[in-house]
Amino acid sequence: MRIIVGLGNSEDKYRLTRHNAGFLAVDEIARFYNSGWNFNKKFKSDVCEIAGREGGNGLTLLVKPRTYMNNSGQAVSAVLNYYRLLPKRLGFIPIPGAPLADTLTVIHDELDIELGKYKISRDSRSAGHRGAQSIIDHVKTKNFTRVRIGVKTPALEKIPADKFVLQKFSPEEIKTVNNLIGGLIQKELKLP
Repeated sequence: MRIIVGLGNSEDKYRLTRHNAGFLAVDEIARFYNSGWNFNKKFKSDVCEIAGREGGNGLTLLVKPRTYMNNSGQAVSAVLNYYRLLPKRLGFIPIPGAPLADTLTVIHDELDIELGKYKISRDSRSAGHRGAQSIIDHVKTKNFTRVRIGVKTPALEKIPADKFVLQKFSPEEIKTVNNLIGGLIQKELKLP
């Protein structure tokens, strides 16, 4: 099983903001697989299931927490708890050859990376990203995979970071982000 969490804020006014790069990514994955979203009250999230295709196996669960960015850990821990994937001290049932970093991928915006670029890391600190920190705090480990989508542009030098991330992408920036996400789906995420 794979769980891919896109971070963002669920209110419509945040839909195309830089802070919602994670939501944009999982929305694109769902679209690529012609799959739809459903609200799951237990997970406090919108979820989308992707079954293995063309001989692939396993289930991929896409998750968009509705807990707001800074409380993303509540939703992620609920999902992991349900599937009994939390770290050992919280009830983890080990699956041979499948550490949490192979199971859980979190996609979010990153101010320190230029627009159109990304970085993938495992077992890394939050570096000030409050959504990632919330997950680390609730799951009690930083040992998961993070896909950090760059949103940095020259405009960041002119306004505070908290205001910058809540600005909407321009049409050109959306094209850049969508191209980046398409590349992630094809090259990096290794979906079924």
